[in-house]
Amino acid sequence: MSTITLGIIGTGMVGAGVARRAVDAGLGVILSNSRGPRTLAGLVAELGPRARAGTAAEAAREADLVLASLPLAALDRLPRAELAGKTVIDPMNYAPKPGWRLPELDSDELTSSELVQRRLAGARVVKALHNIGPRQVLDLFRPAGAPDRTALPLSGDDPAAKKEVEDLLDLLGFDAVDLGSLAGSWRSGPNTPLYAFPYVGQPPAGLTVHELVAWVQSAPGVPVSAARVKELAAATVRGPAGFEM
Repeated sequence: MSTITLGIIGTGMVGAGVARRAVDAGLGVILSNSRGPRTLAGLVAELGPRARAGTAAEAAREADLVLASLPLAALDRLPRAELAGKTVIDPMNYAPKPGWRLPELDSDELTSSELVQRRLAGARVVKALHNIGPRQVLDLFRPAGAPDRTALPLSGDDPAAKKEVEDLLDLLGFDAVDLGSLAGSWRSGPNTPLYAFPYVGQPPAGLTVHELVAWVQSAPGVPVSAARVKELAAATVRGPAGFEM
């Protein structure tokens, strides 16, 4: 069987963290960012021969499936033509800022992933890798069947695309729990019991928002079973669409 290649558009903490896990798991990765392939030379050297840099269009066109790890506000930078026909993993979350809000998300007319799917009409969008930090991705991977294997939620409208992402998560060392359609992807988004904290535990009291984000990013991972993911998703009540920084 040939090696799966994962295209990664956006190499911030999430993109770089998933790239590390992917190459360690034996996958190939094509890295891209908004500043050009040359700026990724250091990361590519660190990751080794399974990694290479390219443009966003090359990462989209040449990979088997693509992780779009940009800020949601940069969604229009994605190469739509090259992503047509591709399975696109959406780890983006809505974080409104002064001067930037999306009324269709504030009103719950759409989930953020439904918005991504509308913008990438030719692609098959699957919401995944959005509720766990890169530190925990690198801490919590386990072989299939391990009693402490962690499960991650995913949502999507295309069953075949969801199976592709489920298989990828398995290769990365995680089980998957299918939460249904993109319209229901809010069940694992910001302001829900499934977002971040099950994978890191209870934070210290009294942290500011920025301190809390920093704590979550650096906290050791806590395993979360598939049964626990299902339990938390079933108990979730819809609240505010995004978290504000």
